[in-house]
Amino acid sequence: MAKVVFLIMSDDVKMDLALTMAANTVDTNRYEDFKVIFWGPAQERLLRLEGPAKDNFEKLLRAGAIDSACINYARNKGIDQQLTKMGIKLHPAGDRVAYYINNGYQVLVF
Repeated sequence: MAKVVFLIMSDDVKMDLALTMAANTVDTNRYEDFKVIFWGPAQERLLRLEGPAKDNFEKLLRAGAIDSACINYARNKGIDQQLTKMGIKLHPAGDRVAYYINNGYQVLVF
């Protein structure tokens, strides 16, 4: 089985679709291991989630599938404290993506 990480950058319907696919992935154990990283505009969108997208995010958080969001982007936008209050760890996105690639994960970008 493959190891996969979703890198979610979109702040629109693409993000909602990625969250749906990610939540379904957690439910079905499609991969050996599965993680999600939020980067860029998606981090701001996290603060405005509602309905099914918010439910899917919370499911991912409870399942431990969310690795992190980018600390540098969050600090530059002044949203770092809001994201950590949501239970999201903050790390440099480049470091996290490199970690997963170096450990054999396939990266899917949304």
